[in-house]
Amino acid sequence: MAGRTYVFAGATSAMAVQAAKMLHERGDVVIGISTKHENPGYDQFYTVDSYASGKFPTIEGPVNGLAYFPGTINLKPFHRLSEADFLSDFTINTLGAAAFVQAYLPALKIAEDPAVLFFSTVAVATGMPFHASVAMAKGAVEGLTRSLAAEYAPKIRFNCIAPSLTDTPLAGKLLGSEEKTEAGKNRNPLKKIGSTQDLANAIVFLLSDTSAWITGQVLPVDGGMGVVRLL
Repeated sequence: MAGRTYVFAGATSAMAVQAAKMLHERGDVVIGISTKHENPGYDQFYTVDSYASGKFPTIEGPVNGLAYFPGTINLKPFHRLSEADFLSDFTINTLGAAAFVQAYLPALKIAEDPAVLFFSTVAVATGMPFHASVAMAKGAVEGLTRSLAAEYAPKIRFNCIAPSLTDTPLAGKLLGSEEKTEAGKNRNPLKKIGSTQDLANAIVFLLSDTSAWITGQVLPVDGGMGVVRLL
C-alpha cells in the first residue's frame, strides 16, 4: 500500500536512512526525528534535545507507522557498571521508546493498518558477557512490545527486531580492525556481519501491510546467532 506516512526517531542512524530510502522508493512519506541536526534525506526533519522528554514535534494527520532506532552499546564488566550507566541505557533505549509512542498514539489511532517497530538485541535471548546493562534495557523493550501489542490489538501492531552485530557507526568500536571484524564473523553461524540492508529489509517488511498478520513478535535478524550452534 503506497502513500503511507512513517515517523522515524533516531533518523540519522544508518539502518534508518536505508529503510527510509526503500520506503521512499515505494512512494511513502518518511519523517525523521533526531538529536542530530543534519537531514540525510527525509521529507520532513526535526531535531529534539532528548527522546525521553516526550517533547516531540506536532505532526498533522494520520501516521501509519513508527520506528524507534536510538540505542546504545555500553559493554562493560558487570562490576564496573554504575547506576549512571544503567539509567542512561534504560532512558535511551526504553523510556525514549515509550515516550515516542505516547506522543504519536493519537495519529496512529486514526491511520489505516498502523504499525510500530522497536529494536532489541540478540544479547537478550542469548546471554553474553559484558552486556548486562544493554540487555536489561532491551529486555524491557521486548516486554513493552508484547504489552502494547496486547493492549492495542487489533488496531495497532507492535513488533521488535533483535539484530546481532551489524556494520553501523554505532558498532564501530567492535569492528575497528580486521581482526575484530573476522572474530565477529566467526561468532555468527552465517559467518558474516549484518548490513544496514539486511536490517532495512526487515524494517520495511514489519512496517508495511505485507506483515499485516504479525504482532507482538521479536524477530531475530542475526544470522542465526541466537538459535544455531555449529559443531
